[in-house]
Amino acid sequence: MSANEDQEMELEALRSIYEGDESFRELSPVSFQYRIGENGDPKAFLIEISWTETYPQTPPIISMNAFFNNTISSAVKQSILAKLQEAVEIHLGTAMTYTLFEYAKDNKEQFMENHHPINSTIPISSIISVETPNTAPSSKKKDKKEQLSKAQKRKLADKTDHKGQLPRGWNWVDVVKHLSKTGSKDDE
Repeated sequence: MSANEDQEMELEALRSIYEGDESFRELSPVSFQYRIGENGDPKAFLIEISWTETYPQTPPIISMNAFFNNTISSAVKQSILAKLQEAVEIHLGTAMTYTLFEYAKDNKEQFMENHHPINSTIPISSIISVETPNTAPSSKKKDKKEQLSKAQKRKLADKTDHKGQLPRGWNWVDVVKHLSKTGSKDDE
C-alpha cells in the first residue's frame, strides 16, 4: 500500500476509535492532539502528532509545544518526547498514532514523575507573610485626593443646569461632603 492509502485507513480508524472522546482533537487530516490526563489534573499534558508525507514509513512529528503544556518544564517535555521517539522506532512502518497516544496514557505517571508545576498554587498564609513587610511602608505615604474620571465629571456636569448651578431640590449636604473629600473648590 502507498503512504496515502495507509494514512487514509489510519485516519478512518482514529476517527472511529476516538469518536466522542473529549481528549482527542483532529487539527487536520494529518495532525492530531490528545490530552493525557483529566482537565484540572496538574500532571495532564497534551501531545500533538503530525504525519509527514511519507508517514508511516517515516516517523511522525511529535510536539509538546501546545500552550496547555506551559506549566511543564522543558526537561520533562524532552524526556517524554525521547520516550515517545523510542516507541516510534519500534513501530516504524506501521500505523502508530493510536499506539503512541495509548503508550503515553499507560505511562503518564512515569513520564510525569519529575514534574513539579511551574505555576503551582502557593498557600495564602505564605503570601500574607511575604506581603506584610512590603505593605507597612505604604501606610506612611500621604493619602491621595480622589480623582474623578472623565465619565464621572461628565455625569456630574449633566446634573447641573450648564451654568454651574445644581437643579432645585439637590441634596447640598452630599455635594459639600463630596467636595470636602476631593478638596475641590469652585472656580470663581
